[in-house]
Amino acid sequence: MTAFTPRTLSPQQTADALPYAALTREIERLLQDPSVHVPARLVQPLQGGGSLFVMPAADARVAMTKLITFIAQNAQQGLPTIQGDIVVFDVATGQRVALMDGPTVTARRTAAVSLLAAQKLAPRKEGPLLIVGAGVQGLSHLEAFHEGLGVKEVWIASRSAASADALVGHAERLGMKARRVDDPNAALAECPLVITTTPAQQVVMTARPRDDAFVSAVGAFTPRMVEWSADVCQHVASTGMLVVDTRDADHEAGDFLQAGLDVAAWPTLSDVVCQTPMWQAAAQRHAARTGPVFFKSCGWGGWDLAAARCVAAHKPS
Repeated sequence: MTAFTPRTLSPQQTADALPYAALTREIERLLQDPSVHVPARLVQPLQGGGSLFVMPAADARVAMTKLITFIAQNAQQGLPTIQGDIVVFDVATGQRVALMDGPTVTARRTAAVSLLAAQKLAPRKEGPLLIVGAGVQGLSHLEAFHEGLGVKEVWIASRSAASADALVGHAERLGMKARRVDDPNAALAECPLVITTTPAQQVVMTARPRDDAFVSAVGAFTPRMVEWSADVCQHVASTGMLVVDTRDADHEAGDFLQAGLDVAAWPTLSDVVCQTPMWQAAAQRHAARTGPVFFKSCGWGGWDLAAARCVAAHKPS
C-alpha cells in the first residue's frame, strides 16, 4: 500500500488554494449542506488577556480542527494577533489531508463571509468602500470586495497613518482609487459600503451609517469586545436590518449585546441563503423601513470547514 503524504501549506500556498470567488461559493454551498456539524467552539482564556480557540467541524467528506491563539496586544509589538493552524482530515479514511496556515484561513474566510453577505444584502454594491482598520482583515476585505464586487474606490482609516498608507498603496497597485481618511465617522456619509476590522477594545464608530449602507462589523467577536456605539446599533435595529453570521452570535456579538439588543430575534446568513421564514419575515419588515443593513460577523468553525473543503478539492500545481 502506498503511504499517503499529507500536504503542509505555507501561508502563500494556503492563500493560493483559497481564491475569494471559490471560497465564497463554497461557504454558500456549506450553508445548504445538511451533513455539516459544527459544535460550539472552546475558548480558553490565557494569562495576560489572550485566548486559545479550539474549533472542530465536519461534513460527510471532510473533518477539521482549528487551533489558534488571539493576543490583541501583539499588534503593539509588531507581532501577529492571530497565530495557529488548521488540520484537515478525510472522513472516510481518517487520514490527515493537509495542514493549513491558520491566520491566512481566518483572514480569507472572514472576508469571504462578508463578501457573501454583501452580495446578498448590500443595497448599493459599487462603493466607495470604507475600511476602518488597516491590518490583516482590512487587507483581506479590500481584496475580496475588489475581486468579488468589483469595487473600484476605497477609503482607509486606521489609528496608524503608516498602516493606512500601506493599504492605500496596495489598493492602488490593484488598480483601485484609494485614499486615507483620518475621521472614519465623517466618511460614513460618503460610503455605502463599510467594513470595520478594528481590535474592538473600545468604541470607534459613533456616527450613523447612510440609510442605503451595508455594514460588515468584523472586529468584535466576544461579548466584551465592541467597535460600534450602542446608539448606532439601536438606531439600525429600529430603522434598518441586523443580520448575524450564525446563531453563535446570540452570545458573542459584543456590539449588539452591549447595546441591549435581542440578537436571537434577527436572521443569520444561513437564513438569508436558504430563504427561511425568519429571513422572509425580516426582509418584509425591512422593505417598509429606510435604514441600513448591518451584518455582524463573529466567526464560526463552519467557515473554516468551507476553507478545508476548498483545500481538499484543490490540486496543487
